[in-house]
Formats: sequence, C-alpha cells, structure tokens
Amino acid sequence: MVTLMVATSTDPASINPANELLAMPGWQAGPPFQNMKCFSNEGVRVVVHSESIVKEDDLDSRWEEATGEVVDEVIFFSKHTAVSNRPALTVHPIGVPHLREGEVPPQGGKPGWAAPPSPRIGPWLRLLKKIAESHNLVPEFEITLEGTHHGPVTSKPTMFLEIGSTEDYWKRQDAAQVMALLVWEGLGLGGGAAVGTWSRENDKNRVLLGIGGGHYAPRHMDIVLKDGVWVGHLLSGYSIPMEDPVQSKEGNTKVINGTWRQAIKAAFEATRLAFPGGEIIAHLDQKSFKSWQKNAIIGFLGEQNIKVGKPNDFF
Repeated sequence: MVTLMVATSTDPASINPANELLAMPGWQAGPPFQNMKCFSNEGVRVVVHSESIVKEDDLDSRWEEATGEVVDEVIFFSKHTAVSNRPALTVHPIGVPHLREGEVPPQGGKPGWAAPPSPRIGPWLRLLKKIAESHNLVPEFEITLEGTHHGPVTSKPTMFLEIGSTEDYWKRQDAAQVMALLVWEGLGLGGGAAVGTWSRENDKNRVLLGIGGGHYAPRHMDIVLKDGVWVGHLLSGYSIPMEDPVQSKEGNTKVINGTWRQAIKAAFEATRLAFPGGEIIAHLDQKSFKSWQKNAIIGFLGEQNIKVGKPNDFF
C-alpha cells in the first residue's frame, strides 16, 4: 500500500512544496510512470506532471495498473485562489456532487462524484496549524478547511493541500517548507508515528459530515480544530442547491427541486467509504439556512438514516 503525492510543475504552490519534500532524506528515483517524474521513500510515491492539477484524472488507478502497487490514498499540492487575496494554507476534500449529469465541471471532476475524503484531513489541519505557528506564518496566513470542490477524479481517499491566495504567496518558500513538513511528519517519514491514520478500533469513531455555510466552513472548523475530531466531506451552501418551493414550476409547495439530495447522498456515501466502521454524523451550519431549507435537509437526513449532531457530539 502506497501514498501517492501529486504535484504539477506548472504551479509554484505545487512544485515548491514537492521539491522541499524531495530535499529531505531517503528519496530515490522511480518507479517509471507514464513519462512523469517519480520518486519513492518508504511507502510514499511523489509524482510530478506538467498538466493542470485538477484535470489529470484517475492517477490512483493508473498508478496501480502501471506499477502493481496498491494506492492507499492520494494527496495533492496545489495553489489556492480567493477573491479576498488573503494568504492562506488550506486542506480540503474534493468532488462536485451537486452537478447534474451533462454539466461540465469548471475545475475538473465529473458530475455527481465525490472522492472518498482522506481521514487525515482533520488531524492534518490541526498539525498544519501547529507547524505554521512554529514557523511564524500565523497570523499572516490563515489556516483553514475549504468546502468540497473541484477535481481531478480519484477513487481512493483524497485531499488537497493548498497555498493561497496570490502569485506572491504561491511562491513563498516558507509556506512551501511548512507544507512539506506537514507531509513529512504527517506520513511518519521522519521516524515518528503517522498522523491521522483511521482504524475501526479508534476510541473516537464519530465523523463529521459538514452541511451548509460558506466555503471556509467556519462553524465546522470550530469543531474540527478540537483534538480527536474526524471530518469527511464539507458541503458548502453552493454545493447543495435548493430551489425555493414557492417558485417551483410544479406549483407544489412541498417540492424542493435542486440537486441537494444528490449532493448529500454522494458526500455521505464517499465519507462512509473513507471511514469503515465509523459513525457518520451530519453537522449543519444552522444559521446559514432558511427555515424551509433546514427542515427539508433534516427531513431528508432522517429518511436516509443519517444522524444529525451538535458540536458536543464530536468531542
């Protein structure tokens, strides 16, 4: 079982952390893989390509087919963009579960799909905060989750590690070093125990499925920053489109159209796949919903036998 680390040479926020990681001890070239640069260190493989980071689909299955090695998880280095231009170091799951069949995803992936979220997301967010603070990047850089979004398509537990939010910050070598250290320590390459390894035997087996709120998931973040909390997919408001029932074409006020049910089901199933034996509990950003939206979502979660939790349920 190997961890696949993916970077693209076209993005400084991707290749710089990869190069910082590869400058650490123990790396060897190979194995060969589809004209990409590859490096190995214990159970970790670094793959560097020259395409868009969100468009190179199925790298996990392609790696398995080419090398015979089973991929356990996929981690991507990437840049982050934001309207605010605020410097940030982010961690997030990927997918576009709200898109309808036939829609073209603007940033990779495929409609209705969500990759299994890496169980490391919560523990690594907390580790990232610790490392960034020790390197004096906080408070200049915000350490944050992001909602589930974009591609590329993968089928193994996946997460993105991103540096934002402008070109000046993408090129910051100190940020690249922090991201490389996150991977080095998080995967136990330095000799310590790996961080965020999921096991059915975990004492705490409750997993947060975030529903609602803004892209940076502030209400969910408040919980995930607590030690011991596991987190799966995070569906921001834009990923659960709901049409106002008053404006429904059917004229039936009980019908709430939109792909919100599809998105919730896909996110739940992918999270359950990533956390075998875990209890997946939905956490709603209550204030982000109108009453009819909240009632519809809670009703649907009940139909799907998905428990709704309060913050204290995850500690």
